[in-house]
Amino acid sequence: MDQTNKDSALYLSGLLARSFSRAFSTEAARIGFSPGQYPVLMELWKQDGTSQRALLDRLDIEQATLANTLARMERDGLIVRQRHPKDRRSTLIYLTERGRAMEAEALLALETAEAQMFRGFRRFEKELLKEYMRWAIANGVEG
Repeated sequence: MDQTNKDSALYLSGLLARSFSRAFSTEAARIGFSPGQYPVLMELWKQDGTSQRALLDRLDIEQATLANTLARMERDGLIVRQRHPKDRRSTLIYLTERGRAMEAEALLALETAEAQMFRGFRRFEKELLKEYMRWAIANGVEG
């Protein structure tokens, strides 16, 4: 079989992920966060004062990865951690004023990166590709 990397969905999906990340990185850095912090920010914009355990469950990432991400976000002044008032073993994560203030600009940066990556696509093609991506992800999770 004469297969190249360009025939491999695994290889192409990796390139696609890195391309999206690069397109988003420049704007994210200008605003004051990294692309890896964006999922945490999204969850906290939806529900501030969330426990680390709840974030782990919603984001489906490793505990160590989240701990490192939260440490950087705290260092960068995006979040603060406070002890849970009823469960001394638990910590709640809150956005700082700086973290809350960047929401609109971050959403615009994401839209800009997507527009760059989907340049030349018709709307239905973009939606179809995203649906195929969700389908393949679901298959990988189930498998």
